[in-house]
Amino acid sequence: MIGQEWLQGVECRRFSGYKPCEPGRLCGICREPEGWGKRVLLVSLEALGAVIQTTSVLAPMQRKWAPMTLIWVTMPWHLPVLENNPYVFEALPYNFETVEILRQQRFDIAINLDKTRRGAALLQAVTAERKMGFALSPNGQIIPANGEAEYLYRLGLDDDLKFRRNSKPGAQLIAEALGLEWRRDPYVLRLAEHERAEVYQMRHRLGIAETVVVGFNTGSSAQFPHKSLTIEQHISLLRLTRDECPDAALALLGGEAESERNRQIASAVKGVLETPTTGGLRCGLQAVAMCDVVVTGDTAALHMAIGLGRYAVAWFGLSCAAEIDVYDWGEKIISPLPCAPCWKKECPDPRCVRTMDLNAIVAAIRRGVEAVRKQRQEAKVSPAIKR
Repeated sequence: MIGQEWLQGVECRRFSGYKPCEPGRLCGICREPEGWGKRVLLVSLEALGAVIQTTSVLAPMQRKWAPMTLIWVTMPWHLPVLENNPYVFEALPYNFETVEILRQQRFDIAINLDKTRRGAALLQAVTAERKMGFALSPNGQIIPANGEAEYLYRLGLDDDLKFRRNSKPGAQLIAEALGLEWRRDPYVLRLAEHERAEVYQMRHRLGIAETVVVGFNTGSSAQFPHKSLTIEQHISLLRLTRDECPDAALALLGGEAESERNRQIASAVKGVLETPTTGGLRCGLQAVAMCDVVVTGDTAALHMAIGLGRYAVAWFGLSCAAEIDVYDWGEKIISPLPCAPCWKKECPDPRCVRTMDLNAIVAAIRRGVEAVRKQRQEAKVSPAIKR
């Protein structure tokens, strides 16, 4: 028979059954066990920006379901953005092994926020007292798992509602789909202490410690290529910004896919800073954190900027500007074309990109630079003023 002390151990969330939670600590007779509270499973797999935006509902979840132990499943390449998140007990990669392990567990609440069959299938596969978000019908169709999720579900099926009538930001949509109180809670995206130190040292090495830095994210996902401006547009945008904000430092942002694009832009605009593009996701977060103003389309970089408290200047063509909340620290430049938004992956005539008003973007950049300078001046007078 299994000893009673080990059965008690499974009630502590730090007990793995493999080794002590700390060197020298004797499991089974622990005097400081940590209870599980409500065991919550959150499935958010797909777009990196959506994963970052979903962190905005962690505080509302904690308010409603505390004490709570949250296990988050996402794609392996998204895991770095969940590092240092105080609300996430365990972040797991979506793969066969994870699915099989989760199938053997029980949860109080299981949530799937992805409108995909694999996310919905995972929700169906686990055992939970309550399931929320999107599930899978016996015929393999995606369906709402709870009544509160019906509006978010219908948003994907009704173009007029999504493109014209909806005015709720994505963070509110997610909160309401889970029956949570929406208080406009911020994203939870945090750099580690050593990463903040590296950002500080980077700015000093480049001689821009006191300079307002404007970062330009030049790319987008391959799935939606028309979320990025052309190379020629970025060159024009950088030159216009230099004329309008001559005292600001200009930097290029992007991932590995933007390496060649950024080299071409930098060769045409002398003096622009190139940030690393091949260092991985955490390196990309540091590059965004180095900037004070971030200029981007509706991409993951926009959500990084919002999550890190950077002034965001975002332009919108094919996607829905209403679903992005810049938290009063940024501006949205929206295409006036009647065909926008459309969420098309391909377009024979992407006029929303070609006709984007670069002068409007530059004007928003100038206001962002001025807002950052004002914030710094106020912070010197009152150190308590922080973002």
